[in-house]
Amino acid sequence: MCSPRAHAGAMRSIWKGAITFGLVNVPVKVYSATEDHDLPLHQVHDADGGRIRYQRRCEICGKVVDFGDIDKAYDDGERTVVLTDDDLATLPSERSREIDVVEFVPTEQIDPIMFDRSYFLEPDGSSPKAYVLLRRTLEEQERTAIVLFSLRQKTRLAALRVRGDVLMLQTLLWDDEVREARFPSLDASVRIGAKELDMSRSLVESFAGDFAPEQFTDEYQEQLRQLVEAKLAQGDAMSTDETFGEQEEDSGGEVLSLMDALQRSIEANRAKKKGGGARTSAPKAAPKSSAKAPAKKKPAPRKKSA
Repeated sequence: MCSPRAHAGAMRSIWKGAITFGLVNVPVKVYSATEDHDLPLHQVHDADGGRIRYQRRCEICGKVVDFGDIDKAYDDGERTVVLTDDDLATLPSERSREIDVVEFVPTEQIDPIMFDRSYFLEPDGSSPKAYVLLRRTLEEQERTAIVLFSLRQKTRLAALRVRGDVLMLQTLLWDDEVREARFPSLDASVRIGAKELDMSRSLVESFAGDFAPEQFTDEYQEQLRQLVEAKLAQGDAMSTDETFGEQEEDSGGEVLSLMDALQRSIEANRAKKKGGGARTSAPKAAPKSSAKAPAKKKPAPRKKSA
């Protein structure tokens, strides 16, 4: 995996501020830590291929309005309040350039469901000493700083933590933005046998490994690019079977009990590992009444050069 520092020269700072705790002030620049790798697609009219565009049209005068001429408004059902950019700029939080540390908490106390967007922080000043000191302290104490700051007209709650030799911010959802999971089906009493639990553990163990994100690829985006290349080369006369290989239909397979599904999954995974196969997707263990035998593996797509 590439270090965040390797890309810092190519990234553009989106915000400047300072981490503050007590009387300590750490000036930083903020960069988006992630980017979208999806192939950019746009909408067209199926009849003539004309591009579909969306317009910001005023309901009163009917004119198309530029972004620079658009304000925000709140409507309570009876009255409407218009808020201009100047109005919003007067808010104290919007003017603040501080990333204010509220507390330092044990890292394991933060539930990953709360993580939202990620940002890298670069030292901004003549000396990175305060930045490095904060980073090393967080590492040694195994703690994460909970901070508050304002970005793009919103107050953000965030976790300030260490990644490699870089400090990063991960904005957090507010507590009332995380839904509570309540499923009546989970209230039913379920009896799990000792043998079922042992086999389930064996299946998990057969898939055990260390997470290496570089081993995984976005297959849909790869196939989409392959499809675009084929259509650029051959037009609408392209052959799907020739481009991706002949696709077999899943006929359903025999119905298995949960125990059979577990046993076959363990055996199949052991055979795959013994043969040196790459780890991709695992056979799924289905409920007792509907578990199915693994379908025949589809032939790998054949790359077609454009």
